[in-house]
Amino acid sequence: MGEPASAVESVFREEHGRLLAALVHRFGDLDLAEEVASEALEAALVHWPVDGVPERPGAWLLTTARRRALDRVRRDRVYATRLAELAVDTERRASYEPPDAGELTDDRVELFFTCAHPALAADDRVALILRCLGGLTTNEVARAFLVPSPTMAQRIVRAKKKIRGARIPFRVPGPDELPERLPVVLAALYSIFTEGYAASSGEHLQRLALAEEAVRLTRILHRLMPTEREVSGLLALMLLVHARRDARTDPTGAVMLLDVQDRTRWDRAMIEEGSALVVAALTGRPPGPYGVQAAIAALHDEASDVDSTDWPQIVALYDVLTALSPSPIVALNRAVAVAMRDGPAAGLELLDGLADEPSIRDYGPYVVARAELLARVGRKGEAAEAYRRALELAGTEPERRHLRARSAELSRSREL
Repeated sequence: MGEPASAVESVFREEHGRLLAALVHRFGDLDLAEEVASEALEAALVHWPVDGVPERPGAWLLTTARRRALDRVRRDRVYATRLAELAVDTERRASYEPPDAGELTDDRVELFFTCAHPALAADDRVALILRCLGGLTTNEVARAFLVPSPTMAQRIVRAKKKIRGARIPFRVPGPDELPERLPVVLAALYSIFTEGYAASSGEHLQRLALAEEAVRLTRILHRLMPTEREVSGLLALMLLVHARRDARTDPTGAVMLLDVQDRTRWDRAMIEEGSALVVAALTGRPPGPYGVQAAIAALHDEASDVDSTDWPQIVALYDVLTALSPSPIVALNRAVAVAMRDGPAAGLELLDGLADEPSIRDYGPYVVARAELLARVGRKGEAAEAYRRALELAGTEPERRHLRARSAELSRSREL
């Protein structure tokens, strides 16, 4: 039962956002939608291993969840009263058919903006969007924002209670409301993409379906708001980074770092599209954080190899990004770029200056970057210790294999 159950959960994970948004659109209740979505998963775990995965698993889950919801509403006065208070016509919603996936009226976009309502605290908005529409687990959301899982769970519960208590409508806001909610939606989309591009746990380095879903939703936003430069910037950033997806692992699934990737496997059409969007994102008013990050990604993609990359320009762009949106992670990335421009000792000094930041001290990429720079400056004992710590923090099996190999390589060089 293990493998079929895993397959069901994998399908459910990728369909979760679409399913939940459709249910909320029909029934107007987020808690009800989550409960019947979970019941649909339980039903799939029973039927699919016997009957096989349906040709349209999302439709199967939606039909099952909808029936459970209608049964619940009919027999449960609490839900019936709540839906009446929300002025929800359950029969009209039950007969509603989802629009074509390419339409701007995608239910998930509707729910994205609802979850980004100004009545919610900023952290709660992003947490709720990631959990409900991104299909991320509470632990994955917590990792994305470098906070403990119990803290993140509390944020998600608090946000759902606020939506219910304030009777926040599930709809795409009007033009006058969009600028206020857009930054939170963009932050959530980027976090979902990041989890897809660099999975926080599991057997694979990437969750490509999740990354592609973030790209798709961002394309919808871009069509909806084509003149918003930060929407262009975020879409550009995603495309320019996602273009490298096929080269990030070898045929065995092993990690391939940027300096050894086969750049002929990069998606040139995606790079061209992303580069054009960078121009739009940086034209006119002073740039925003996503536009600047996209410009950095474009410089990487334009270079024929790591050595020919314009590292001085990348450092300069990180300086701009630091002024616009300072964070320990921006400082980490800038330090790595400085190491490439000025040598490993210069980068290591900057990384050591971040060691007192609680949010980054145990952040895997920080520990890995420091281990690599320690090795490059010849401090191999400290590097080995840092690699051991990085191995403890690694979330995916490909990362662990890579770190074990790097640690073994370092041990062999110490013995010579």
